[in-house]
Amino acid sequence: MTDIGTVGLIGGSGMLGRAIAQGLLDSGALVASDLWISNRSGQAPEIGNHAGFTVTRYNDTLVEACDTILLSVPPAQVPSLGIARSDKLFVSVMAGVPLATLHDITGSPRVVRAMSSPAAARRLAYSPWIAADAVTAADRERVSAVLGAIGLEDEIGNEDHIAHFTAITGPVPGFVAYFARCVTDYAVASGIEPTIADRAVRQLFLSGGVMLADEAETPAEQVTAMIDYAGTTAAGLLAMEDSPLSDNIARGLEAAVEKTRRMTGG
Repeated sequence: MTDIGTVGLIGGSGMLGRAIAQGLLDSGALVASDLWISNRSGQAPEIGNHAGFTVTRYNDTLVEACDTILLSVPPAQVPSLGIARSDKLFVSVMAGVPLATLHDITGSPRVVRAMSSPAAARRLAYSPWIAADAVTAADRERVSAVLGAIGLEDEIGNEDHIAHFTAITGPVPGFVAYFARCVTDYAVASGIEPTIADRAVRQLFLSGGVMLADEAETPAEQVTAMIDYAGTTAAGLLAMEDSPLSDNIARGLEAAVEKTRRMTGG
């Protein structure tokens, strides 16, 4: 198991920062005494039942103390981070902030651009990442260990794809919740009591998610198998395939990608 050393979270009081911190501590990959958090108030955020981590108002103090620094502030706050130039390893989970900008705001050549999600708190995040050329093999092992402690991770080779993953994996549970809402609305409109509809749909998506994660077949293969079975599910799937649903989902994803690119030019 790779020793990830001390980790600093700039923006560790926000939703994503707290989720990552909780996932890291719950996993056992990081002990509380090796975690630093900086925020404007200097007050310790609630991170599950964990205590014993260090909180500071000063980003430079955190950078000096830590081996790896995670940047998790809203992109609009990037110009005000006020980080002195450093050669530390920086990993950003800020949407839309490219590697070139990360180098400019940190002064470090060892920068990594990643994407994650609040599912990190449950160690269910998917975190793709891309590293600058100066990031060493040892750095890559540490990034993989940090992001792997909060879910699944992959190093990718095209920075532009981070924007696509921002749309595909970042909006947990927004896009899935929207589909679930549509199913619930259909059930309620059919006369099913709302509380019962809500319970049924939650269980549907829980079981569907577990099966997607655990089965060897790809989603496309599972859809084909259900259509081939020619039952009630097949009738619904064929009607959906014959509708504009797929195109509309793609439009929604592309809108999220474009928003990511506009946020900071990344």
